[in-house]
Amino acid sequence: MRIDPLLRALSEPTRLRMMRLLAHMELAVGELAQVLGQSQPRVSRHIRILCDAGLAERRKEGSWVFLRSAVSEHDALSLGSTAAQLLAVAERDDSQFAARCAEDRRHLAAIRAGREASAQAYFARHAVEWDTLRRLHGADEPVEAALLAALDADPLGALLDVGTGTGRMAEVLSARANRVTALDKSPEMLRIARARLQSLPADKVDLVQGDFTTLPFAADSFDTVLFHQVLHFAQDPALVLAEAARVLRGGGRIAVVDLAAHEREELRERHAHARLGFSDEQMLAHLAAAGLEPAAPVALPGDPLTVKIWTARRPASTGAATSRAPDTFERETSPT
Repeated sequence: MRIDPLLRALSEPTRLRMMRLLAHMELAVGELAQVLGQSQPRVSRHIRILCDAGLAERRKEGSWVFLRSAVSEHDALSLGSTAAQLLAVAERDDSQFAARCAEDRRHLAAIRAGREASAQAYFARHAVEWDTLRRLHGADEPVEAALLAALDADPLGALLDVGTGTGRMAEVLSARANRVTALDKSPEMLRIARARLQSLPADKVDLVQGDFTTLPFAADSFDTVLFHQVLHFAQDPALVLAEAARVLRGGGRIAVVDLAAHEREELRERHAHARLGFSDEQMLAHLAAAGLEPAAPVALPGDPLTVKIWTARRPASTGAATSRAPDTFERETSPT
C-alpha cells in the first residue's frame, strides 16, 4: 500500500463515510448509493479510488458487484489499519462526522430489511419443495446437535461451509469458528445466506461463489470443511472430497452430513440428486483415498431416510498435493 493514493482516498468526505459503512458490512454498489443518497456512477468513482488505495475490494459477478473493506485486522501497524483506526477515533471525537455516520448506519436497517424480504419471498416460492425434503429426513435440530457432538468441543478455526445454501449451518457453527467462509455455486442461494448471516461481524464471514470440484482457495487454507446435505449433488464425490482435503490444513477435519444409501428415485428426478445417498463403505473409502483418517460414522434414523455424519481428520504431517492459486475467488454480490 502506498501513501499517496491512500491520502487521496481520505481527502473526500463521501469516501470516509463509505469506509465506515464497509467496516460494518459488505454492500453492493446499489446499496451504497442508496445509503449515501448519491448516483451509482458517482459512487462507482469513489469505489475505484478506494480500491486503488487498497482500502476496499470489489468482487464482480456479471452485472453484480459487492464491496468490502480490504483492511486487515491482523496487521495493526499497516497504513490501511491506521487509516481505519483514525476514522474510528474521528467518529468518536468529531461530532459532525459522528452524526453523519450514525445517520448512514440507520439507513443500513433498510438494506437489511430488503435482504430479509427477498429471502422470505424465495422461501415462499419454494416452500413445498423444502417441506417435502424435510419430511424425508426429519427435523434439522437433532442433526445439528449430533454434528456438534461429532466435532467435539474443539474450536473450528477457519471453517469452510461447502454448498452453504441458506447459510443455516454457517450460522449455527459461527460461534465456534474464528472465521466462516460460506461457499455456494448459486448466486441466488448466496443472497439468501447473506440475509441470514448479515448480523455477524463483517470480518467474521466471507460469502464466496464457487464450485466444489475446483475450490477457489489455496492449499492449507482451512481447519474445518463441512458438507451439509450437498455431497449427493456431486457426480464424482471422490474428486470433491480430494479437493476439500487439498484446502484442509494438517490436523484439520472434514465433516460430511448426508443421506445413507436409499432407493428414493424421485430425489434424483425432482431434486437433481446425483447420488441416492452413501453407504459407510463408499464414504469411508472416499475419505481414505483423499488421505484422511475417518472416524466412526454416526447414524440418525429418520422416516423414511436416515441421515449419516461422517468425519475424518487430515494427518498433521501430510503435505498438500498441490497449491492452487485462488484465481476465481468471487464473493457473493448484489445488484448494481
